[in-house]
Amino acid sequence: MDPAQQQLTAALDALDLAFTDEEPFTAGGCTYCYGEENFAELSGPPHLVSEDMVSAVAFEVPDHWDDFPRLYRRLTPRILRAAATDTLHVDVEVIPSRLLRAAWTTWPPAQAAALRDFWPTWWRATLHTHPGAAPVPARDVLSLITVATGTLCPWLDIWTSTWTASADAHLAEFVDDVLFEGEITDLSMGFYDEYHATAELLPWLLTDIRDRIAEPRLDDPDHLDFLLTDALANRPGTP
Repeated sequence: MDPAQQQLTAALDALDLAFTDEEPFTAGGCTYCYGEENFAELSGPPHLVSEDMVSAVAFEVPDHWDDFPRLYRRLTPRILRAAATDTLHVDVEVIPSRLLRAAWTTWPPAQAAALRDFWPTWWRATLHTHPGAAPVPARDVLSLITVATGTLCPWLDIWTSTWTASADAHLAEFVDDVLFEGEITDLSMGFYDEYHATAELLPWLLTDIRDRIAEPRLDDPDHLDFLLTDALANRPGTP
């Protein structure tokens, strides 16, 4: 196994370990959407919760649960493992929105620390895996960890310093994606567009990593003028 994948596996195992001391919990919530058998399942050992119920908790709006922060916290290792292995049956970009609602940075120190260690490990494992073999596209992972942590630059810095063929292949795919119809000029990340990324992402594209991809649109003065003009017009706070 590739070292980056080994580190990802270890980080996922560390998440499991950090959350093993959860106290007994009784789940409850919307009885229109869920039955007593669902609440009983969610009240039991997290490792026995079905994939369908893990996905339901991952996606469901918080007010469907009596104690959403506690429920989400105890299932976070299952949710992130499913996301990282592409077995979660919902859009992974909803995860950071729910983590923020569950106030993950205020969780017990060992749990919050395990999550902080997980983010860069997952990101590096993604960049070291060719896009055709990566379970989750780099754009989705980048969006998830950016919204969860409230910062984009550290993840772009890791990408800049990762000089591998797979990282460059992800980069070419990502750039082609965000340049389509000028999306880069008003690009937000997150299920609810929580993080406006253009101000950090466009300069990075034009300077830090420009020489690593063959992208004619970034050499076209007219297209560059269009990108920069539109990015300025779409800047948050611009009337």
